[in-house]
Amino acid sequence: MNATEVVSSPSRNVRTTATDANHFILTFENNRLASELFGQFDQHLKLLEQRLQIEARARGNSVSISGDLLATNQARRALDFLYARLQSGGSVELSDVEGAIRMAVAADDQLSLPTLERKAKLSMAQISTRKKTIAARTPTQDAYMRALERSEMVFGVGPAGTGKTYLAVAHAAQLLERGLVDRIVLTRPAVEAGERLGFLPGDLKEKVDPYLRPLYDALYDMIPGDKVERAITAGVIEIAPLAFMRGRTLANAAIILDEAQNTTSMQMKMFLTRLGENGRMIITGDPSQIDLPRGVTSGLVEALQILKEVEGVSIVRFKDTDVVRHPLVGRIVRAYDAKYIVAEESEQTGR
Repeated sequence: MNATEVVSSPSRNVRTTATDANHFILTFENNRLASELFGQFDQHLKLLEQRLQIEARARGNSVSISGDLLATNQARRALDFLYARLQSGGSVELSDVEGAIRMAVAADDQLSLPTLERKAKLSMAQISTRKKTIAARTPTQDAYMRALERSEMVFGVGPAGTGKTYLAVAHAAQLLERGLVDRIVLTRPAVEAGERLGFLPGDLKEKVDPYLRPLYDALYDMIPGDKVERAITAGVIEIAPLAFMRGRTLANAAIILDEAQNTTSMQMKMFLTRLGENGRMIITGDPSQIDLPRGVTSGLVEALQILKEVEGVSIVRFKDTDVVRHPLVGRIVRAYDAKYIVAEESEQTGR
């Protein structure tokens, strides 16, 4: 078949030439961006090959892709996502390539949707702060980020490593920078396996800071360090244990409750009723990692059941396939989940 130009790539300044159904060449007009897209020593293309079982060979500002028809189209879609990101001033790392692959594969599940809805599904939601821009790396992250935009209260639940807390803090920072809220309140219950606060050294702040460290880490990733310190001193950013929320009304604020699986029923009700005018609440947690004493009901588990039909509340559930840390983390989560399923089945059958 003679080479024919295909006008199907949504990114500007990209030419697609097909030689047959299973082989095409993408040519990118900007040589510098093409080099960034392919990665050092073409490592981004190698990842595409590994994940999608295709062949991707770079030459100058072009890449030749061949393999299964479905997989080559997914590779083209992923590269188009990433090139558009570079065109808008962003950067591309290996983790971004992983995310683009997941989104490209998931997009095939949306082909039966109406055209306008499908177009929305095929784009990646983003959160932008002055320090960085974050794009969704999985379909669930995409749904979560869109829920954060439209809902006043969002529950993000699922395994570790899925980005629940990180994206929540990023969204709160974005709201603060845009002037949509006046402050950020970050909190979590001081419940862990082992230590008790009274036996830890230092004053109250030094006792609770280790429990709140993941929130600090995400915050410093979104906002320059000096601005974070000034904001904390001025009370624009507040980081405190859940017990400090009692009796307060939090208006014009983005409020995040992390590790919510370790709240009791009464603590969760207390927290949820702190929401004031123009407030936004984000509740994150993993129901499979409850550290409460045996027999105590998790406030998160109960709230998910009670609030599932309440208007204004969005619930987004992450799975092991949404883990965006090292691939081994996803396999570890699946292994543990399989063990728990077997244990539950054994209890139910009386064995």
